[in-house]
Amino acid sequence: MAEETPWQQALRYANRANPYPFYEELRKTPVAPQPDGNYVVSTYQEVVQLLHDTRVTSDGRKRGVPFSNPFEGTVITTDPPEHDVDRRRMMRHFGPPECPHMIAGFEPEIRRIFGELLDNLTGKTRIDLVDEFAFPGPVTVICKVLGVPLEAIPSFHGWIETALDGLDFGPEANDPEQQRRAAAVPDAVTALRQYLGDLIGQYRKQPGPGMLSGMANDDGPEGPLSQESLVNNAMLMLFAGHETTVNLIAHSVMSLLRHPDQLEKLRRRPELIVPGIEEFLRFESSVQLWPTRSALEDVEIAGTTIPKGAPIFLCYGSANRDSERFENPDKLDLERPDNQHVGYSQGIHYCFGAPLARLEVQIAVGEFVRRVENPRLVEDPPPYRRNQIFRGPRHVWVDIDGIRE
Repeated sequence: MAEETPWQQALRYANRANPYPFYEELRKTPVAPQPDGNYVVSTYQEVVQLLHDTRVTSDGRKRGVPFSNPFEGTVITTDPPEHDVDRRRMMRHFGPPECPHMIAGFEPEIRRIFGELLDNLTGKTRIDLVDEFAFPGPVTVICKVLGVPLEAIPSFHGWIETALDGLDFGPEANDPEQQRRAAAVPDAVTALRQYLGDLIGQYRKQPGPGMLSGMANDDGPEGPLSQESLVNNAMLMLFAGHETTVNLIAHSVMSLLRHPDQLEKLRRRPELIVPGIEEFLRFESSVQLWPTRSALEDVEIAGTTIPKGAPIFLCYGSANRDSERFENPDKLDLERPDNQHVGYSQGIHYCFGAPLARLEVQIAVGEFVRRVENPRLVEDPPPYRRNQIFRGPRHVWVDIDGIRE
């Protein structure tokens, strides 16, 4: 049996809690061809270069090798001009100039949500950071932003978990158990699409609050999104609108508990939460890798030619730990200067939900640090979820001495 490449090792579930030693080995070959024909880009400079390279497509319909994924037909898997038009149609209901107060207007509600979650922990001495704080906060926020009823959370959470657990890009993809998980993905995605399609249909008949109703009844200069595109992008926003933030909150608290000097610094200087969020995003990237890009023509980069049609994996988690770009990259530093990470990508596919996510994490982590007395990790590392893109812990048990007012 051939020895596994550093990339294959990084993708193994056993290494999900700490892929960084394998990333370090991977960066010795900035653009690394893999046995399956993929090209993995792991260094900061090369990742950023390809994020801005028009010779690289995000459109799955243009790939030389077929790859089906739940995000096909969304703004993150299309190129200009289609991408630009659809992104403008969506942004009309999310940010400036049409909705300049949308995110700032949510701040009181976000504070209320996370405040109540902490209030509910009063009297406990052991908590699950994920189930009792990091998950319910962002999922409630994204439901309110989109206009998805809160009572639907158990259903769509189950569908999303099934879909994410079934994606595997590593050597375990052909294991019988993983094949079973993969077989469950189409039904889960279909159920989620059906639910969102029905909800959007209801909003067309009777408009209500939230982005989905706004987009369904859009009267903008470029016309509305098609029904298919609206459902696809609604699914993307529901997926990414909480999955990345759940993992970021959990990892941010874990990182602080693992670096008590930084935790104490944040307690003394709460204003450091603003630059601190950028460091959390760099240190434990919400999106570890992205698998949908491919070369439209031969692309020469870092001494390697990526052939036309070849799939390209951009490894954000590795790029954000590149010592050629970040000094002492494996050290958490809330005051890190010039922290231009790729935690939310760059270029035309930069995450447009990033301002909302930053506000959520600023409030959630800031209030956790302020109100939770003497938090200690019970199990380190904690158990991780299977998904390799949205890498995050399944549970994080924390012992506490109490909750302050």
